[in-house]
Amino acid sequence: MAFSVPGYSPSFKRPPEVVRLRRKRSRSHGAAASRSPELREPTPRRAALAAGLPLRPFPAAGGRVGGPTAARRNPFARLDNRLRVAAEARDGLPRGQQEAPGSFLDTNQENDLPWEETLSERTTVTELPQALRLSFSESDSLSSENTELPVDWSIKTRLLVTSSQPFTWADHLKAQEEAQGLVQHCRATEVTLPQSIKDPKLSTELRCAFQQSLIYWLHPTLSWLPLFPRIGADRKMTGKTSPWSSDETVQHILMSDWSVSFTSLYNLLKTKLCPYFYVCTYQFTVLFRAAGFAGSSVITALISPTTRGLREAMKNEGIEFSLPLIEESDQKKKAHGTSVGLGEEQTLSDEDEEESFSWLEEMGVQDKIKKPDILSIKLRKEKHEVQMDHRPESVVLVKGVNTLTLLNFLINCKSLVATSGAQAGLPPTLLSPVAFRGATMQMLKARSVNVKTQALSGYRDQFSLEITGPIMPHALHSMTMLLKSSQSGSFSAVLYPHEPTAVFNICLPLDKTLEKEAVHKELTNCGLHPKTLEQLSQIPLLGKSSLRKVEMSDYMCNWRS
Repeated sequence: MAFSVPGYSPSFKRPPEVVRLRRKRSRSHGAAASRSPELREPTPRRAALAAGLPLRPFPAAGGRVGGPTAARRNPFARLDNRLRVAAEARDGLPRGQQEAPGSFLDTNQENDLPWEETLSERTTVTELPQALRLSFSESDSLSSENTELPVDWSIKTRLLVTSSQPFTWADHLKAQEEAQGLVQHCRATEVTLPQSIKDPKLSTELRCAFQQSLIYWLHPTLSWLPLFPRIGADRKMTGKTSPWSSDETVQHILMSDWSVSFTSLYNLLKTKLCPYFYVCTYQFTVLFRAAGFAGSSVITALISPTTRGLREAMKNEGIEFSLPLIEESDQKKKAHGTSVGLGEEQTLSDEDEEESFSWLEEMGVQDKIKKPDILSIKLRKEKHEVQMDHRPESVVLVKGVNTLTLLNFLINCKSLVATSGAQAGLPPTLLSPVAFRGATMQMLKARSVNVKTQALSGYRDQFSLEITGPIMPHALHSMTMLLKSSQSGSFSAVLYPHEPTAVFNICLPLDKTLEKEAVHKELTNCGLHPKTLEQLSQIPLLGKSSLRKVEMSDYMCNWRS
């Protein structure tokens, strides 16, 4: 039984006959132009048309039919192969966006980003058709319009700001402006800028404040080594000179100096002269916050990510800690009645193990069957703990006096420093917004770029400001205040967080006795601007995520995490 396939000739020919037919049609193309459409078709096709079979137009010489715009069909493609989603998405876009459909689907060649990430940088979710909104994950959240951003305790590695107004005020600072910015930072001078600056390039106050906001403090300092981030930095450090890796004496000196700097930072934090600081190791990151931040009346320390081995070592040292995300999950399960708690689950597993071996004794074959050893049973019971290792759920919270015990534990912990690889013998990185013993003043790198972007009426100027380095929470807020004044309250920013630190935005158990006014009064000498201090004193709302994009228009901001 023969089946007729739409779009194909029912007759079969040998290759020489097909070639001969094509050559004949090519020669007689000019003479056949005056014939009727029925006589132009080859004999087999005329027979097929007479039989009523649907046929696609046969390509003429040069692969074109009926005009220069007709294209030859791909013989290897499916008959119903059409870009339906792309066509529907294109129809849903405004006319101006239809003219350049590939403008936001290209790849970022400079940063090697996938198109989904470039899409999220260049277009807001509300501007996308429904067919293209699938690229955003379910965890993405949008904000309502507000004048302030939520507090974000993650460290950013890169900040890219775009605006319709130039960033000439951020280039080529004068020697006097640079010196003034350094002095303002060291003396914690409060700089209040007007809401809008008419000519930012000529504003000395703005340029000095910009220099002040780029400063941070670091220990240790090795100019030829990138000391942040430390997690996954072996590739960047490979091939770099590290004379301490094989010299135990040099390693002992480095760790001794690091211990002094670490203790100095903790003492500043305890006396509320330092708001917070980070300890960045090659395996995890620790955030120490002074009392009064994140709704806590005592010093807190968050560690992420952790492993079962690290948590067991902390238990053995007598450090009391909690797993906020695990406890929150257990409380939700108990509230909905869907599962038992963590402790009840361990009790049930113990009972199951006892019952699983009791029936062997009843049958009298308990000695003939090999039982699992104690280690296997223990690993099976702790399976839930191993599964959350190196994940955001493994974040550990240490509060109050236990943070001092954690300090001593980290100083004496041998696994804090890598024993092999590119980071062997290198102490962890200490990052702080204020000076401390043994610290070195460092500067974030800023670079402004002017580009031409396609618009409806041609091309327009697009100005961008790129800042790279360990951008801490206070620096992000200071940059936002500067950009409000310099760009007349209209700009957009894309933020690139250090992913292991995004979980630092979880909401901790709140202390009811905490008074906001008293906290601000006690932290006035911590070295932060009053507005920055007020913003960092907010309760974290971002959870396990962090700020990814900020859009500000007429001094009202929208953000996405």
